[in-house]
Amino acid sequence: MRIETSAGPAEVELDEVGTPAFLLVITHGAGGGVDAKDILVVRDSALEAGGSVARVVQPYRVAGRRAPGSADKQDEAWIEIVAALRDRFGDLPIVQGGRSNGARVACRTAVAVGARGVIALSFPLHPPGKPEKSRRDELLAPGDIEVVVINGGSDPFGVPDAADAAEVKVIPKQAHSFRTGFDVITATVAPWFARWR
Repeated sequence: MRIETSAGPAEVELDEVGTPAFLLVITHGAGGGVDAKDILVVRDSALEAGGSVARVVQPYRVAGRRAPGSADKQDEAWIEIVAALRDRFGDLPIVQGGRSNGARVACRTAVAVGARGVIALSFPLHPPGKPEKSRRDELLAPGDIEVVVINGGSDPFGVPDAADAAEVKVIPKQAHSFRTGFDVITATVAPWFARWR
């Protein structure tokens, strides 16, 4: 599915179930894609819980760029993408997710799109080696939006504190890109999705 936005077209991979209980809208990191193993594990858990899933390739990646550019423009395009998906799926509860930069987008726009929750994979708490440039305020969504964070214990972008989200799961000895721990991701998100059935 192709969605036109103010930043250019986005591509959406849809995995649908018959009568979905919710819609998970999830996206990639800055230079990655929607077939990253951690994203696929979250997708599979959502499908198992009765949700439909939209894996979004953001406009800058469709255009072949690795850097997302302006956060404001990226967020504006994301809000347009979710609005188009709402047109298709109606008033299903929306759960957002993303890995790395995509987790930042999902957190920053959660209130604007009316998301019920956010799954943040490898949330980049700060640039590597610069803990003073914290992005903690992006994690703290106002209201009753639950944010679940799953980070590697050795992530050079930092690891959020337990108080930064409804749940923070740390996978020991993993860096920013997970090589193992996919069972931990499933065990973390599966019960969370099950509440939407």
